[in-house]
Amino acid sequence: MLVEDYEDTRVALVVELEAAGFAVDDAEDIAGADRALRDNDYDCVVFDRLLPDGDSITYVHRRRREGWATPVLFLTQLDSVGDRVAGFDHGGDDYVVKPCDMAVVTARVQAMCRRAGRARPSVLRHADLEVDCAPEHVEPQVSRSELIEHCWDASTDPMSNVVDQVVKRVRQKLLEPELIHTVRGVGFRLEAHR
Repeated sequence: MLVEDYEDTRVALVVELEAAGFAVDDAEDIAGADRALRDNDYDCVVFDRLLPDGDSITYVHRRRREGWATPVLFLTQLDSVGDRVAGFDHGGDDYVVKPCDMAVVTARVQAMCRRAGRARPSVLRHADLEVDCAPEHVEPQVSRSELIEHCWDASTDPMSNVVDQVVKRVRQKLLEPELIHTVRGVGFRLEAHR
């Protein structure tokens, strides 16, 4: 999750993190971040400190008192020693001062996730195809809503046929298209020939 009010920085970071294999949701203020954080479980959160609706360390501090343990990196222009110490004292796991190289932020996010046992799995890429070779868990079947949640952004209409269309295209490209089975009223499952 990335929370940054400056659009150019937000877009650049999303591109950088996605290129490193992360799925990134973003928000421009604390209210938007709070909605997303209460609905989703993220590997880590990158917060700008000064957002339109407040200082994110106040939000993080409050969430830490509630037992929230997701790793947090503060990315900010506030560069004094006192600012940095406050970031750590209020629940931050890392603190990076802007301007900085986006590759540094990506490396810090990867390190935080690794330390928290949430390191990104190996992802195979070929052209525009990505295959996660080490998923966190494998279910015997997956629902359309789960696919939308993990593969598309929050603005995707859950009633659209986007999942069915993509599954159809994947089946057309597979040497064994019958590996993907439709489970009526549920979603899909992968099953090899018996």
